[in-house]
Amino acid sequence: MALGNSLFQARKNKGLSQEEVAEKLGISRQTISKWETDETLPDIRQSKRLALLYGLSLDELIDFDVDIKEIQDIIDRTSDTLNDKVDWTKAWSKKYPILAQYQSQVDTRYYSAELLKLLIDLEKQYGYSELDSMLVLKDILASVWKNRTKKQR
Repeated sequence: MALGNSLFQARKNKGLSQEEVAEKLGISRQTISKWETDETLPDIRQSKRLALLYGLSLDELIDFDVDIKEIQDIIDRTSDTLNDKVDWTKAWSKKYPILAQYQSQVDTRYYSAELLKLLIDLEKQYGYSELDSMLVLKDILASVWKNRTKKQR
């Protein structure tokens, strides 16, 4: 994503107009417009001020991806109670049909028992709670998957 588009998306996400941003930074609205259309670039001081205004780090502002930011906002706003009501397998099976099919094909008891051993091991060795152990194991599995798919490219 181009820097101008990142600046535009970050400003919109914060609900500010070009005029409001310009006023807060003590510059013209046209300057904001030129930054957002990649006609010119803000200097490092202005970039830092923009990042502060938009509630982002400088790195986040430069690499701002509205989809990822929106997803993070949704995760932050989702309560545990609501999360418990969602059938995630059903929701994700629309995109990944295997999730609706594998139970009749795979000996889930075997894999469940193996995973349970790993979870208990994490709890004992590191003193993690059940939830923290599950999150660590999920993160390790995601890392293994990411490394595996990199090697296949």
